[in-house]
Amino acid sequence: MARNGSFKIILGSSSSSRKQILAEMGYDFTVKTADIDEKEIRKDKPEELVVALAHAKADAIISRLQISDFREVDAEPTLLITADQVVVHGGMIREKPADADEAREFIKGYSAGHASTVGSVLVTNLKTGIRKDGWDKAEIYFHKIPDEVIENLIKEGDVLYVAGGLMVEHPLTSPFVDAVVGTIDSVMGLPKALTEKLIQEAL
Repeated sequence: MARNGSFKIILGSSSSSRKQILAEMGYDFTVKTADIDEKEIRKDKPEELVVALAHAKADAIISRLQISDFREVDAEPTLLITADQVVVHGGMIREKPADADEAREFIKGYSAGHASTVGSVLVTNLKTGIRKDGWDKAEIYFHKIPDEVIENLIKEGDVLYVAGGLMVEHPLTSPFVDAVVGTIDSVMGLPKALTEKLIQEAL
């Protein structure tokens, strides 16, 4: 049962894990994707980077919408949810791997070590223009990941499309996750508690 009440949601992301999490939260939504060059936006702090990218994605999507339709007096409020995530490992910010070699290097680095995910959520009320953003962090500790598992992950290919080549929920990876400090939904790219809080604030 969808519990949107009297508002609509647009998820500004093509990420399958974000779609899954938002559906788990009980919301109905449509999907629009932002086509931005993420490399154009640079910040030193991961928290600032992911928030800036979520705003840039919202701006890109809004620029393609007929925004006046959303602002009509009798229109139901529509909330646009955008998000971004990076992995931090050894003090370095990692985005999506450039290629298989970089993905392999990333994953080998996590083996018997740990990494953090820093994810942002931005909720924009398209009717009022109100924007509410926040970020969440989680830490993941790993057992040793065997080389053949890493090769299978690369061959299968999903890890090439996610921040830091990191997919803790992947059936090949999950047996080697020792502990997660924080929530698994945050690691997967859409922290539920933060998203819920921002939805309420943006209404």
